[in-house]
Amino acid sequence: MKDYYEISVSINPCAIELVTDVFFEQFECEGVIQAEEKYKDLELIETTNNIAKGYILFEEEKFAPLDIQKIFYDAREDLIEKGFTEEELGSWSIDAKKVVNQDWSKKWKEHWKPTRASEHIVICPSWEDYALKKDEILIHLDPGSAFGTGTHATTQLCIQAIEKYVNNGDIIADIGTGSGILAIAAVKCGASCAVGIDNDPLVIEVAMDNAQVNNVLNKIEFKHETADELLKTHSEKFDFIAANILHNVLAEIMGDLKALMKTGAYMVLSGILDEKKQVVFDSIEKHGLSVVETLKQENWVAIVVRK
Repeated sequence: MKDYYEISVSINPCAIELVTDVFFEQFECEGVIQAEEKYKDLELIETTNNIAKGYILFEEEKFAPLDIQKIFYDAREDLIEKGFTEEELGSWSIDAKKVVNQDWSKKWKEHWKPTRASEHIVICPSWEDYALKKDEILIHLDPGSAFGTGTHATTQLCIQAIEKYVNNGDIIADIGTGSGILAIAAVKCGASCAVGIDNDPLVIEVAMDNAQVNNVLNKIEFKHETADELLKTHSEKFDFIAANILHNVLAEIMGDLKALMKTGAYMVLSGILDEKKQVVFDSIEKHGLSVVETLKQENWVAIVVRK
């Protein structure tokens, strides 16, 4: 067995994806735990989502705890230079400790069990078994280095909206697809086809693998694109859009998202901390979209709008 560093980063939950990116971009990371959760009968009863834990191979000559801390603090400064605020990022507290003789490339998987994401949809890790019950829709998933296991509140809120608003035969766009979970859920709920895009090229293969495992790859196209690029490459507009990304990005690209929607189409906007929702509401109003409902789970909200 190899020795590992367990790196814990205390953060504002809004910055979880940004910190996860640092783990995978700056280290040969074996996995990141974005939330520690306790379940009973598939229902979430307790969660801790303000600490990200990552595991990297212990190499004393390459990294010392102070070196690791500096990498994260430097990354945080880079994000501030790119326009993220101190409030959005929070104050990162980094702790690195040596963990002896654990295979953390497998160990992190113990934290993730089958999860009920909505009334009918159950997300099951690809390495777990689950006995499907009547009227349930099962999605098998392995997130790899991509965001979206189905346990995070932002993902579950999107899945709940998909289950409610996606109709048979709809054409779907999943903006910031990550693991592909939302595009897969939409097709499983009756959509005829979906396009999943992400600005991270490394997640596309992960999303395709997950779609293949769920026997829906023939109905989903995954692409390394942004919303404005999708406007140019996809001639047909969409019946439903899922956008689970940061609140400031949602506000910034709202015009492109609206342009991708058919008249009468629905869109779920997620990845929004409750304290930041007004930023998104202001952009929704600016672009003339109608709010249908606001969903809330823990300190996160999702907003369903219609064109």
